[in-house]
Amino acid sequence: MSSSRSVRKLEVVSPVPADIDIANSVEPFHISEIAKDLNLSPNHYDLYGKYKAKVLLPVLDELESSDNGYYVVVGGITPTPLGEGKSTTTVGLCQALGAYLDRKVVTCLRQPSQGPTFGIKGGAAGGGYSQVIPMDEFNLHLTGDIHAITAANNLLAAAIDTRIFHESTQSDKALFNRLCPPNKEGKRKFSDIMFRRLKKLDITKTQPEDLTPEEVKKFARLDIDPNSITWRRVMDVNDRFLRKITVGQGPEEKGMVRETGFDISVASEIMAVLALTTSLTDMRERLGKMVIGNSKAGEPITADDLGVGGALTVLMKDAINPTLMQTLEGTPVLVHAGPFANIAHGNSSIVADKIALKLVGPQGFVVTEAGFGADIGTEKFMNIKCRYSDLRPQCAVIVATIRALKMHGGGPEVVAGKPLDHAYLNENVPLVEAGCVNLARHIINTKAYGVNVVVAVNKFSTDTEAEMNAVMNAAMAAGAFNAVICTHHAHGGKGAVDLGVAVQRACASGNQQLKYLYPLDISIKEKIEAIAKSYGASGVEYTEQAEKQIEMYTKQGFSGLPICMAKTQYSFSHNAAEKGAPSGFILPIRDVRASIGAGFIYPLVGTMSTMPGLPTRPCFYEIDLDTATGKVIGLS
Repeated sequence: MSSSRSVRKLEVVSPVPADIDIANSVEPFHISEIAKDLNLSPNHYDLYGKYKAKVLLPVLDELESSDNGYYVVVGGITPTPLGEGKSTTTVGLCQALGAYLDRKVVTCLRQPSQGPTFGIKGGAAGGGYSQVIPMDEFNLHLTGDIHAITAANNLLAAAIDTRIFHESTQSDKALFNRLCPPNKEGKRKFSDIMFRRLKKLDITKTQPEDLTPEEVKKFARLDIDPNSITWRRVMDVNDRFLRKITVGQGPEEKGMVRETGFDISVASEIMAVLALTTSLTDMRERLGKMVIGNSKAGEPITADDLGVGGALTVLMKDAINPTLMQTLEGTPVLVHAGPFANIAHGNSSIVADKIALKLVGPQGFVVTEAGFGADIGTEKFMNIKCRYSDLRPQCAVIVATIRALKMHGGGPEVVAGKPLDHAYLNENVPLVEAGCVNLARHIINTKAYGVNVVVAVNKFSTDTEAEMNAVMNAAMAAGAFNAVICTHHAHGGKGAVDLGVAVQRACASGNQQLKYLYPLDISIKEKIEAIAKSYGASGVEYTEQAEKQIEMYTKQGFSGLPICMAKTQYSFSHNAAEKGAPSGFILPIRDVRASIGAGFIYPLVGTMSTMPGLPTRPCFYEIDLDTATGKVIGLS
C-alpha cells in the first residue's frame, strides 16, 4: 500500500484520559482524505460536514467484479454489565492492521442509540486510544439514519390506527370509492402499490370498476384484529413511561381506544431490515412485507396491504447508504445500522460489509463486530447475517477479560456504577481458571462454524501475568487458533499488533468453510432446539402462547425463516445469574414473534425490555457544551 495514506501515530499518555478528552485532542482528517485512501472518487459519496460522508450504493455495482478481502467478526465471552471492550478491540485491531501492519482495512460498526448515550451505558465509539472520531457525532445524530427509522416506523403506526378507524365508520363501497377516487375524467384507477394487494388476493383485474362486490370487500377491508397488532411506536430515548400507553382518547376518535406502547428506535423492525438488506430493491420488498398483525380471519397484514411500503422506502432512501468515518489513527470506518442485539440480530449492515470487502480488496481486511456474547451476536452473525449476505468469514475474534472470567469462576456480582470487589483488583489465578469454562464453550461453539478463532485478552492495569497466562493456556486447550494479550485501550493500534498478526495468520491459513448451526427447511421448533443445545440446554419448554404462535407462523408459511433468539446476554442460559458454562437446564420459550420483513422468527426467552429506562443519575448529568469552543464535553 502507498505510504501516503492518512495514518496518524498517536501520542499516548498515562494514565489514560477520559474518552471524550482523547477524542477532542485529535483533529480528524477531512473525510475526503479517508475516502481517497479507499480509492473512492467524489461521485461515490455525499459529504455530511467535514468528517462524515455517505458512501453511495452504486459503488457496489462498479466493484462487482473485484475480489473481496478477508472477513473478520469480533464477538466476546459472556460479559459483565460493564462490557468487556468488544468495540474497543474491534477498533484497536483495525488501527493495528492499518497504521502498523500496512494493510488496507475497514472497520464496520453499528450506529449507537442515543438511549444508552444519555442513559447508563454511555457511547459506543470504542474507548481510550481505540475510538471512532468525531466521538460526539458518532454517538448523537450521525447522518440521521435512526431519525429516518423513527419517522418511517411511526408513519406505519399511524397508518394502522387510521385504517382501523376509517374501516369502522364506512361501508365497503364508500371505503373502496375513497381508496380509488375518480380522476378529473371521472375514471378510477389503482395506484401501483395496490396491485401488490390485488396479487396477494389472486385478483387479476386491473380496473377498479371490474371488481365484484365480494372482491371490493376483500380488497378494501383489511379487517385488522386490534388485539393482534404487534407494531408499536418508537423513539430514540430511554423513556420507561412510554412502555405501555393508551391511544385514541381524543373525542374525534369515536371511542377507538387501544392499548399499545413505545419501543426504543433501534428495536424497530425497520432497523433490522436496514441491517439485513442487500440493495434498494431488496429493502423496498422487505419494508413492504413487514407484518403488523393479522386480520380477524387470521391472515397476516403487511405494510404493503396498508399502501405504505413505498413511502417507508422514500423515508429510508438515504439511510441505506453507510456512513464513512475514521479511527483516532486515521483508518476508515463504515458505521451503519444498529439493531437491538437481544430482540434483533445485533450486527451492523450487510451493505456496509459488502462495500468494505470490495474496497479493501484481496489481502485487505474488513473487521465487523457482533453484539453481546458470542452465543448471541456471533451465532446470529453466522446463521442470519451470513445467510442473507452470502459472505463467508475467515476468522472470529473472541474478546475476553480477566474481570469477566473471574465473575464466571464464582466471583462476586459486578454491578454498573458500583466499585469492583477486591477479588477483581487482586491476583486470583484459581478464580480465573474456573471461569475459563465460559471462554472454552464460546471457542468450541464458534469453531463449529468452520472458522479460525483468535482470543483477544483485553488487558486491564490490575491483571497479572499469571492470570493472563492462565487464560491463554485455557484458550489454546479449547481449540483456539491463537490467543494474545492486547493493550489497545492504553496504546491504540500499537497495543493490538500481536492481535493483528494473529488475525492475519488465521485468515491466511485457508482451511475455513462456513457451516450453519441448522438448515432452514426444518421446523421452527427444531431450529430453536438446535440453538438451545449450543447454549448447553438439555431441552426446551414452550408456553401455550409460544405453541400457538409457532402453529400460526407455520400455517402462514413463515417456518422457513432463520431463528433470532431474544435472550439475556449475561448467561448462556435464560437465567442471568447462571454464570460460567451451565448445562442440563430446560430453556423456557415464553412467546414467539416474527420480523417477516427483516426475515427472522424471534422466540422470547424470558422477558425482554424493548424500551430501557433511565437510572437515578443518567449519563446526561455529565454532558454539556463548551460554548467557547463549541466542543461537546462529558460524553463517555
